[in-house]
Amino acid sequence: MANQFDLVVIGTGTAAMAVAMRVRAKGWSVAVIDHRPFGGTCALRGCDPKKMLVGGASAVDHVRRMSGNGVAGDVHIAWSELIAFKRTFTDPVPEKHEHRYEEKGIHSYHGHARFVGPNSLTVGGESLEARHVLIAAGAEPIKLHIPGEEYFVTNEDFLAMQRLPQRIVLVGGGYIASEFSHIAARAGAQVTILQRGQRMLTHFDPDLVGWLMDKFAEIGVDVRLRTTVEAIEKKGAGFVVHTTSEGGGSTFEADLVVHAAGRAPSLDGLDLEVGGIAVENGRLKLNEHLQSVSNPAVYAAGDAAQKGPPLTPVSSHDAKVVAANLLEGNRHTPDYRGVPSVAFTIPPIAAVGLSEDEARQQGLKFQTKSQKASEWFTARQAAEKTYGFKVMVEDDTGRILGAHLVGPHADEVINLFALAIRHDLTADNLKTTMFAYPTGASDIGYML
Repeated sequence: MANQFDLVVIGTGTAAMAVAMRVRAKGWSVAVIDHRPFGGTCALRGCDPKKMLVGGASAVDHVRRMSGNGVAGDVHIAWSELIAFKRTFTDPVPEKHEHRYEEKGIHSYHGHARFVGPNSLTVGGESLEARHVLIAAGAEPIKLHIPGEEYFVTNEDFLAMQRLPQRIVLVGGGYIASEFSHIAARAGAQVTILQRGQRMLTHFDPDLVGWLMDKFAEIGVDVRLRTTVEAIEKKGAGFVVHTTSEGGGSTFEADLVVHAAGRAPSLDGLDLEVGGIAVENGRLKLNEHLQSVSNPAVYAAGDAAQKGPPLTPVSSHDAKVVAANLLEGNRHTPDYRGVPSVAFTIPPIAAVGLSEDEARQQGLKFQTKSQKASEWFTARQAAEKTYGFKVMVEDDTGRILGAHLVGPHADEVINLFALAIRHDLTADNLKTTMFAYPTGASDIGYML
């Protein structure tokens, strides 16, 4: 006989846990399923462990920049110790999650979930029936369908390495390639990025990315644009990456080849067609309430839904929307205005709101203020040459349409612009706000 639940959640990451806890608090019977350690991508193999490594690399980089400016002595990253430090945060996560589920009366299942009907699933030989199912299984690296693809390591593998190889090739040009290259280069590795596109970090302003690319060069990261990886070949203890570009074919030798070429919803193996769940181009077909258009019992959130940017705050927001719709009926829709995004390079680059091109395409009238600000105090006190901004303000309303930052504290200051955009604050509202000085935020008035 099948176990009966009000809600079965596939996944145990940010969105999954939030929905499970919210509906359980209202008396629903809930089960969660995951074939991986409980905790999800962000806590175990994504943002959190990555930020631990970025912290170590940033500390070393700051000391090196201050050489000759009052800080003396050589510093380096002790990779195995940094990984051990990271594990003090990640290792306890699965047990903590399981304990929280247990104390709240949420049933836990380990294994691969598979639909056997619109409201029915199996996991590990057990049958489950549910009034509703939430798909929140996250995302996974896309398949590139090239010879030697099995030699790739993933972001998860990189973040768990006990020893950093000397020669690293990163395939891709987004967040993962940029962030990992900055970490590995500061740790002494020889790093090459192979990016098929015209530029790096396409989700960020091209001018600011251009300024940041000077930092890539400064730390010795070899970035090859318009370069397509055709195959990976095993050679002794290492690998040879075969590529094509406008100049013809090239090869790159490496001790490690990292997949950083994009991610897609983790839907394989769920037997969605058996559950009557429509998929289009590898994505769930959802309505504005994050509900399956073909099976009203099923909802999705976070990276599995991909309605908003694939970011942890979006997963949290989706979870609130789905939980409210489950409890109250379909009365809520997600609002992705003012979602900030940060690539944790060193220094970081950040964005929120519209790009200049998007604002023009919408027919908006606006003024842009943009400047390299390496001579400002914020940059000079950190001995950091890479610092700049671009902010767009609407002519008629004074609303901030978009903000783009690169340099020290960009990852924090962007949140103030996000607040302004989400709540329709004007440039004057920010300019007349008294921020603590000297801080990164105290530069905002000069950016407007």
